Amino acid sequence: MRAPETLLLLVVLALTALPVRAEERLRMSTTTSTENSGLLAVLLPPFEMKYHCKVDVVAVGTGKSLKLGEAGDVDVVFVHARSLEDKFMANGYGADRRDVMYNDFVLLGPKDDPAGAGKAKSAPDAYRAIAAKESSFISRGDESGTHQKEKEIWASAGIVPRGAWYVEAGQGMGEVITMATEKRGYTLSDRGTYIAFRKKTDLVVVRQGDTALWNPYGIIAVNPKKHKHVKYDLAMKFIDFITGPEGQSIIANYKIGGEPLFFVHGKGVEH
Repeated sequence: MRAPETLLLLVVLALTALPVRAEERLRMSTTTSTENSGLLAVLLPPFEMKYHCKVDVVAVGTGKSLKLGEAGDVDVVFVHARSLEDKFMANGYGADRRDVMYNDFVLLGPKDDPAGAGKAKSAPDAYRAIAAKESSFISRGDESGTHQKEKEIWASAGIVPRGAWYVEAGQGMGEVITMATEKRGYTLSDRGTYIAFRKKTDLVVVRQGDTALWNPYGIIAVNPKKHKHVKYDLAMKFIDFITGPEGQSIIANYKIGGEPLFFVHGKGVEH
């Protein structure tokens, strides 16, 4: 073998022998609504490309998402239940919380609205109508942000729902919409998931627009003082990204069928 060829071979062998730097990974727990809506599919790739990392997503209800944060099993949580988020922060599990976006909750039901919930003057009144008729109601039943909101409305209505008509599914939002569709029943959904699933269901919005149905999302870095192994620096880069101009623009411009699923600060919810 000639000298130049030998030198080239040695260079190639040396380069292939160099250790390959492992791709850095950020662990994030979030709600099923952010994943079911399709938002993460457009929001995560630009961040991953910019910081040469991979975001591993665990999509569960808000309650479970925060429990994963408490245990140090994730680096960041992206959720929508402000009372639970405030408790998470107060107990020292979160190091930084920021508002990200919002939409609203909507009460879904059959077009013929057998309970007459659409004629009610408020969300609690709509729930009273459903309970009075014992119309099928499918609850998330999973301590998610949507489930928390649903329980708040039942409490405002002065009702503890029970009986064969009330089903606690323990499932994500998409699955619950499917169950409610099959049972010709009612359910509470975040608007984003409903828009994403609208072609898969014939349920319609029977109640919307109440102030109590506002649905804000927040993001929190897990406190490294509680769990030293968490990737706090990378979590903060992600938080800065989605609350900064680039992330906020992606969220604001994410639409299905020309309709926005989430709104950022300064943009109102339109019905």
